[in-house]
Amino acid sequence: MKKVIVITGASSGFGRLSANALAKAGHTVYATMRDAAGRNAPQVADVKKFAHDNKVDMRPIELDVSSEKSIEAAIRQIVAEQSRLDVLMHNAGHMVFGPAEAFTPEQLAELYDINVLSTQRVNRVALPQMRKQRQGLLIWVSSSSSAGGTPPYLAPYFASKAGMDAMAVQYARELALWGIETSIIVPGAFTGGTNHFAHSASPADKERAAEYEAGPYKGYGKKIQEAFAAIVPPDADAGSVADAIVKVVDAPFGKRPFRVHIDPTKDGADVAFAVMDRVRTEMLHRVGLSELLTPAGAESRTASNA
Repeated sequence: MKKVIVITGASSGFGRLSANALAKAGHTVYATMRDAAGRNAPQVADVKKFAHDNKVDMRPIELDVSSEKSIEAAIRQIVAEQSRLDVLMHNAGHMVFGPAEAFTPEQLAELYDINVLSTQRVNRVALPQMRKQRQGLLIWVSSSSSAGGTPPYLAPYFASKAGMDAMAVQYARELALWGIETSIIVPGAFTGGTNHFAHSASPADKERAAEYEAGPYKGYGKKIQEAFAAIVPPDADAGSVADAIVKVVDAPFGKRPFRVHIDPTKDGADVAFAVMDRVRTEMLHRVGLSELLTPAGAESRTASNA
């Protein structure tokens, strides 16, 4: 069934790859991005060209996840055009790289705003429509760093992605009875196909960062990046994340996986999350809240679609 899909941060990386794949799968995809008339104007033109060349319904639209007004305007336009909103994909995010101590508190707050608070802004605008429909799907693009083995120099990014993942888990329980389903996508490290490392921000406190470079951590920035590159298989394709997302969207309601791991480095997040999610599930069973583990109406809708 054709769905109306909104993707945040769709100018590049997983967002753009997913937009392309979902549109080619037959869905109506709104590829959102900030500064669509300025910095991202070339990406807007490229989205339109892709849609035209492939005869798919993919539409670029301005949406700045840091602005409630921008989010409200975008979601209002989408609902006005489509009369519904079926899938919301939280993808917008940013990476930083460097010794944690050298990042200012303001930098951490800004990163947390982009990677965590932005999802809350978008949810508060989009979820009323989904709750009105009594159906929908939230897709959260998390990170294997939230539970897998991690190198240093990425602490602020890892901390913010862990915060987003925790939000996703709790939202799943609070939306289930509304008939809104949740799938958390957990990519590992991909050194190609995304702009995470290329566009990563550095510490604002240059003097403190220099102290690390001049001390026992001399050369560690380069060493860590080389180590990352060495464990990512040469054939690791970021497009596999988009393919996994298409499978989730196209799966029957009530049958979608809660987590999907796409990790070429095999950092162990699949093992750790399996334990964490099982513990959380068992707790809900113990306290008599097991109905929060399945979206309302899943059985009847699955039967009606059979």
